[in-house]
Amino acid sequence: MFKNIITILIVFSFAQSYSQDINWVTLEQAIELQKKAPKNIIMDVYTNWCGPCKLLDRNTFKNKDVSAFINKHFYAVKFNAEGDSNVNYDGKVFTNPNFQPEKTQRRNGTHELTRYLNVSAYPTIIFMDKDSEVITFVRGYKTPEQIELWLRLFKDEEYKSIKTQEEFNEYYESFVPEFSSTK
Repeated sequence: MFKNIITILIVFSFAQSYSQDINWVTLEQAIELQKKAPKNIIMDVYTNWCGPCKLLDRNTFKNKDVSAFINKHFYAVKFNAEGDSNVNYDGKVFTNPNFQPEKTQRRNGTHELTRYLNVSAYPTIIFMDKDSEVITFVRGYKTPEQIELWLRLFKDEEYKSIKTQEEFNEYYESFVPEFSSTK
């Protein structure tokens, strides 16, 4: 009986955490998916050694509200800024010629795509439009409530209606988050 309860709890725990996973794809996959069903892209640029990157994964991207919203409205890309992948973007193939396999868990060579996108801090969340063009960057760790503002702004074309800093400030000040940090 006790063993069955433990098994049920383990299965429930796995199912609960599984339901919170974001459907991460590569940048190339996201661009291909956009051709069939246009959506904006959210790209998490991280490194393996970055503490705030790990917090973003654990506290924000594993949040049920955040993951459900991202899965519904975006193609989600997770990109290691110091990884060794080859990435085809904007008509170019980007690599990491200075990658050292023995340094995968500490500082490593910076990927060419990281430089091309002008990413200089980790984590950086990049929002791209339906044509895979960069809209903006959001740097640093964000809680579910903090990232919600950006997710709602960039899920579609609404951001285009904000043309001045004053209009953005109004949007920011009037924004009421619905996501909860406890999910």
